[in-house]
Amino acid sequence: MLCGFAVILCSGARAEVHSMTLQQTLELAAQQNPDVALARLDQQHAEAGIVVAQNPFRPKVYGGSGLAYTYGYPNSIEGNAPSLFEVRTDMALFNRPESYEVAAARESARGSQYAAQAKADEVAYRAADLFLTANEIEHQGQSFAAQLPSLRKVVEAMDAAVTEGSELPIESKRARVNLAMSEQQLQAAQLDQDYYEMLLAVAVGYPATDRVKPLDSDLAGIVIPASENEAADLAMRNNRSLRQMQSNVLAKELDIRSYKAARLPKIDLVAQYALFAKYNYQQYFQKFQRNNIQLGASVTIPLLVGPESKGLAEQAAADMSKERIEMDKLRNQILADTRHCYEQWQKAESLRNLARMQLDLAREDLTVRLAQNAEGRVPIRELEQARLEESNRWIAVYEAEAQVTRAKLAILRQMGTLMADVRAGEGAPNSRSGQNQ
Repeated sequence: MLCGFAVILCSGARAEVHSMTLQQTLELAAQQNPDVALARLDQQHAEAGIVVAQNPFRPKVYGGSGLAYTYGYPNSIEGNAPSLFEVRTDMALFNRPESYEVAAARESARGSQYAAQAKADEVAYRAADLFLTANEIEHQGQSFAAQLPSLRKVVEAMDAAVTEGSELPIESKRARVNLAMSEQQLQAAQLDQDYYEMLLAVAVGYPATDRVKPLDSDLAGIVIPASENEAADLAMRNNRSLRQMQSNVLAKELDIRSYKAARLPKIDLVAQYALFAKYNYQQYFQKFQRNNIQLGASVTIPLLVGPESKGLAEQAAADMSKERIEMDKLRNQILADTRHCYEQWQKAESLRNLARMQLDLAREDLTVRLAQNAEGRVPIRELEQARLEESNRWIAVYEAEAQVTRAKLAILRQMGTLMADVRAGEGAPNSRSGQNQ
């Protein structure tokens, strides 16, 4: 038990706290997140597939020796005459199925690039959501901490009033319950803050022992299109998953062409050099050439290719049809999600306006209570209750502001411009026409 506690202390001592703005968080998440790294490895794997597909069209040179002991007539060994040294090369000059496979590999690599970009966008949005949550909880904790002095004053005042007999004992108990509730909320906020800062550290690629502390960022410059249709058009053009599906469809079309081209003739380069040994041939031939070179082309004309190519083409056509259906589903989903994001943004804007109005009311009420308390017309219990109400209204405003920002980021994610707009908008107003903050 003690050993485990010591390990926890040691791991905590090695933890680092990284303070970051939203822009820094998103950029680091897009670079270091493990999911993004895995997607980029898939992209590298697909790009290496292009090199594999190009192999038939690249010359290959083989060297060696066919030297062998000969007794009797010098027969060929694996189709080659016995030789002291031989070099041969081969490559495809015209092979339409292989050419289509190269093109399909290029298209698949392009699709994997879109997949890596889509994963980076997804990770960036997830990191942004964690950033906003951690920042919101931090503000809540600060508000709860600011409430404690006022609640402690109320407890002291109620204890004194109960002692004097001007208040019932239940009022003192009520004040202590309110204080305990705020202390519990503060403790819960601190634990939640540590948890989300840990998740944020993991999201940007740091170990779980580290923490990322969100810095207050001026996000007023982050804007979205005023028109839902404009945002939907941008989402259709920029959606990486949709582009990946389009690349997959093109790759399947090339696969079908490759299978159908199996009946076309194939032309390969053939070249060979062999140095023969005299003792293998001089007993049987009056004259022979020791240095032998062959250079030419091998033409293969398929006469009967069998049903395999037709079956593969039908399978690829079925896969392509499925991919097109998935594309239609994704297009509809993009439109529906964009509309939903705009509706959520409008709701968040309405709630923020209401929260601000409630905050203004609470502040005015606190001002009145302060003046009345100074005149002795309002007891300290009501004054501190007004302070508590103002603090709660501030918490509501923080939550509403976070929801508005979260809704705007969701729209930018749909449009595929999250990283660019956060980079351009954080701390700097954006002057794009036709857009609302």
